[in-house]
Amino acid sequence: MAIKLLGLAGSLRQKSANKGLLRAAQAVLPADVSMDLADLSDVPFYNADLGEKPAAVARVLAQIGAADALVLACPEYNYSLAPALKNILDWASREPDNALLAGKAVAIMGAGGGMGTSRAQYHLRQVCVFLDLHPLNKPEVFANAFAGAFDADGNLTDARLQQLLAEQMQALLKWSAKIRS
Repeated sequence: MAIKLLGLAGSLRQKSANKGLLRAAQAVLPADVSMDLADLSDVPFYNADLGEKPAAVARVLAQIGAADALVLACPEYNYSLAPALKNILDWASREPDNALLAGKAVAIMGAGGGMGTSRAQYHLRQVCVFLDLHPLNKPEVFANAFAGAFDADGNLTDARLQQLLAEQMQALLKWSAKIRS
């Protein structure tokens, strides 16, 4: 059975290291596993007054609904998760009975400053509790985006981190299968 993952990066920059982590994760997936990368750049902030969902929101929510598990690349902004990532989770949580998120397995990774987004990732884990998402506990991926592990285009070049991502993706597949059974 083919497994479908969805990668969501909290950074909107095309050359972000967090998007680079998602691309690197895509590259190590087994043949029967695919991962689409959601584009959050045109998703407006959640606003209940909008009434009808904007097209960009509907597009990403459809991707979330079709995914067996999520891969969240979490930048750290002011010791917390990036607004773009939190925003799409807020949109998704408004679906009836939290149907898009509840019970779904999640892998969390992040590239940032010295501690590699550890504070933001732990904050994101708190959000996951309320959303009934099931984050994978190990391995954790904290990448320093400014220590030479990424090229100028945001692509991961560090072999140790590439191996860690491969291990995380394998663990996510096992975790997702366990949760869905």
